[in-house]
Amino acid sequence: MSIGLIITLIVWLISGIGLVVMIMLHSGKGTGISDILAASFSNSMTGTGIIEKNLDRITVILAIIFFASIFVMMVIYPH
Repeated sequence: MSIGLIITLIVWLISGIGLVVMIMLHSGKGTGISDILAASFSNSMTGTGIIEKNLDRITVILAIIFFASIFVMMVIYPH
């Protein structure tokens, strides 16, 4: 195994685990972690919106890294 493949596998694994964690943090019908954190900061809906927006951004970035690492692995190790 080449060093490039090992690094790509590590990035793929970390981004995959991070992606699962970020998806689990999203709220579903007002019971997510983001709603709990927003309630502790403020009782207004602005806190929830900001936290959800940041969770969405992080989730999208991790998804892009995850799929990019898959494509890199396809190029490095094409079997």
